[in-house]
Amino acid sequence: MNIKEAKEQIQIAMKGYFKKDSFGNYRIPIEKQRPIFLIGPPGIGKTAIMEQIAQELGVGLVSYSMTHHTRQSALGLPFIEHKLYDGKEYAVSEYTMSEIIASVYEMMETTGLKEGILFLDEVNCVSETLAPSMLQFLQYKVFGRHRVPDGWIVVTAGNPAEYNSSVREFDIVTWDRLKRIDVEPDYDVWKEYAYRKAVHPAILTYLDIKKSDFYRIESTVDGKSFVTARGWSDLSDMIRLCEENGDRVNENLIRQYLQNRRIAKDFAVYYDLFNKYRSDYQVDSILAGKADETIRTRAAKAPFDERLSLLGLLLESVNEHIRDVYGEEQAFMELYGVLRKISTELNSSGITAEAFLQKHIEAKQNEVANGRRASTLSSDRQYALQRCAAMLEEQRTMLLKESAADSKTLLKLIKSDFDKRKKDLKKRTDATGKMLSHLFGFCEEVFADGQELLILVTELTINTYSAGFISRYGCEEYFRHNKELLFYERQKDIIDSLDNLDL
Repeated sequence: MNIKEAKEQIQIAMKGYFKKDSFGNYRIPIEKQRPIFLIGPPGIGKTAIMEQIAQELGVGLVSYSMTHHTRQSALGLPFIEHKLYDGKEYAVSEYTMSEIIASVYEMMETTGLKEGILFLDEVNCVSETLAPSMLQFLQYKVFGRHRVPDGWIVVTAGNPAEYNSSVREFDIVTWDRLKRIDVEPDYDVWKEYAYRKAVHPAILTYLDIKKSDFYRIESTVDGKSFVTARGWSDLSDMIRLCEENGDRVNENLIRQYLQNRRIAKDFAVYYDLFNKYRSDYQVDSILAGKADETIRTRAAKAPFDERLSLLGLLLESVNEHIRDVYGEEQAFMELYGVLRKISTELNSSGITAEAFLQKHIEAKQNEVANGRRASTLSSDRQYALQRCAAMLEEQRTMLLKESAADSKTLLKLIKSDFDKRKKDLKKRTDATGKMLSHLFGFCEEVFADGQELLILVTELTINTYSAGFISRYGCEEYFRHNKELLFYERQKDIIDSLDNLDL
């Protein structure tokens, strides 16, 4: 299955494991809750989905790579305890608490979360001295004498033997106590994640053309040659930083992430070509509805790969504005939630407006800190909280500069600031909506007879941010073409069904 299907299966298992009866007992007893074992090629997102699951379910996450652990760190250190048995004293060997189990308890103490995920990566590559204890842990969820706390689900991951020479095969007894989930790379599923992460458009358009280059592991005379989903994602981050800093992106840099000589060279050539299109086509003028005839003519006569690159540039620009609007919307809703309480708290507790704002600034900052520690905070949520805290700080600074001290005047100032922010957000939203319309207008005129409009509608649909923006604010052109697309797909299904009939 792909990583998205694996994520769904893990969520189903966790919801089942967390389910309790009317007496507060887990419906599936702790000892019967099979650890989950994700097995698949490296770099396909096994660790990333665990963070997403923790965030979506609101539980804690403690992660460890087992290849970094010795027997002592995993089990704890031995010590001698003296005990009486049948009237005689004996020296008994016991163990301190495992570092791993201790980390779970620390997470519970610092965050207050009583349920969570203990994620152990590369469990089938542990050292020879730790292997027997690791198998015991998978069967009984115990390191030494210490058990994983109730409410914490064990999820593990590992690579098949063909990808890692250190892999140890499990016996049937161990496999029979695990929920095994085999995962394979899938570009279309990764692309949904890539949109949320804002992966560089040059990478997405390149992989749309050459999907076979998304994930590749080969054995050569020089050793292993590979490209993984993780490599593309990390390369995207570095490209964006290089572009911001004015540093050159060339094959030497790309090969540090794409460790396949041919793919790295091909992408380096494509990236240079992509930047040429970025320079030649005036994206801002297209999205402003002011593209000149030269640009329109060139786009209409361009080969398909150039059209696809142009579409990627246009979508990236629109989606950047859409992501900015979404982030501001989320922060604005946080601000609205805080300011709804201000008059009540000022009247009931005698607190000053400045102290009220400071209290909620600290509350947002603490939520960010706790969320980071527990890995329960998505990047969008973190931005909303930090942006809201910044807005509240701006309001607090504004009040400190004002000489008026009565609460009525201060509330009026805060409301005026809030209304101004609301109007600014409305302007940004309207401007982004117009860009979207101009994008469709350009594509309708230039690519009228091609597949680009179908691609445009599809890309806007699978992108979480653009789909959300359109559902909230509408886009007449999108809905019109989406209806045509659905009709086209339905017609294609009917034709395929007729072709498959045995007449």
